[in-house]
Amino acid sequence: MTHTRQTHRWIAHVDLDAFFTSCEQLEHPEYRGLPVVVGARPGHRGVVAAASYEARRFGIHSAMPIAEAFRRCPDATFLCPDLEKYRRYSRQVFQILETLAPVVEAASIDEAYLDVSGLEKLAGTPETIGREIKQRIHNGAGLTVSVGIGPNRLIAKLGSEHRKPDGLTVVAPGQVLDFLAPMPVSNLRGAGRETQKIFNRLGIRTVAQLRAIPMSRLQQHLGNKAAASFQRQALGIASDQVVPDRGRKSISKEHTFAEDIRDHTLLHDTLRGLAADVARTARREGLSGTVVTLKIRFAGFETCTRQYTRNTPSDDERELLKTAWQLFLDGKLPDKPVRLIGIGISVWEQGQPAQANLFEQPEQQQDKQQVLKTIDAVSEKFGKQLLQLGISRKPGS
Repeated sequence: MTHTRQTHRWIAHVDLDAFFTSCEQLEHPEYRGLPVVVGARPGHRGVVAAASYEARRFGIHSAMPIAEAFRRCPDATFLCPDLEKYRRYSRQVFQILETLAPVVEAASIDEAYLDVSGLEKLAGTPETIGREIKQRIHNGAGLTVSVGIGPNRLIAKLGSEHRKPDGLTVVAPGQVLDFLAPMPVSNLRGAGRETQKIFNRLGIRTVAQLRAIPMSRLQQHLGNKAAASFQRQALGIASDQVVPDRGRKSISKEHTFAEDIRDHTLLHDTLRGLAADVARTARREGLSGTVVTLKIRFAGFETCTRQYTRNTPSDDERELLKTAWQLFLDGKLPDKPVRLIGIGISVWEQGQPAQANLFEQPEQQQDKQQVLKTIDAVSEKFGKQLLQLGISRKPGS
């Protein structure tokens, strides 16, 4: 056999299996082999943050209303999220990963990308490296992971999803097209509900069928940018770069309206959702910001920013919203329709939680912290605004 010099990279994606519930089953042997649901308690409003594989057999899944999960399996063990516990196990896993590869990038609390290129001489084949990752994490943290290894991030991620739980899939460059061909297009990144409807109308069910559709037709139905993205994915083309966390300087979120608007109620409601998203990200990363920034873009693309420095840091969406909306009202902004609105926080006080309300009873503060934990558990896992605090929609309130 003739050996040629490697011209591609090997990227690994490591995904902890049913992470939240696995942590609970690890610490509570009596839960093992039984359906476990992490999220709101039955009888309370809320959703499922995570379900064990035993619970999934009853059709229970993340983001399902907790009442429906209880209806499907009333004998399941229902637990409130314990984010500190999950972060502790996550740190342990990442410490193990950093001993296995020189470059590790955290994608979320329970998944990471590793650049394992060039490790063959030290550790063996990609299959051997994958087995070593799984064994080290199982031995060191007691958890199971699914690992995908391929020439880029997309293939690695799809590989880790391919044989869950406790799976290992290695896809060599020459196998990429065959690996992708039978896969449902719903597995591709960015294939949301509306995009899926378009694919259904076009008769596209698999990646192979997507490849057969002319680019011009995809552009007609999806737009140029989305069409190009799905075509690249169908061909297995994606980034092979793994970037370790360098720390962020700010957290921000913005929304562009389909039509320029003046409605203050809609502006306030949009800002409320953005503030919640920013606050959840801050809490996830253990950050509290002292500088709140409001960004407004008007018709004609005129853009204004306003900032306010708080006396105390905050990671609470209610406080961020209140500050940002006051900036909107007092910022002497142009009287024009709004095209885009955004909010951001910066200048960190790490590990400083939002200041407690001195007029609330301790049990009220604990209830709010429990609500935040449930919200954060869902968003940490799925990155979606499935839950929000009941902040008033009334402008200026």
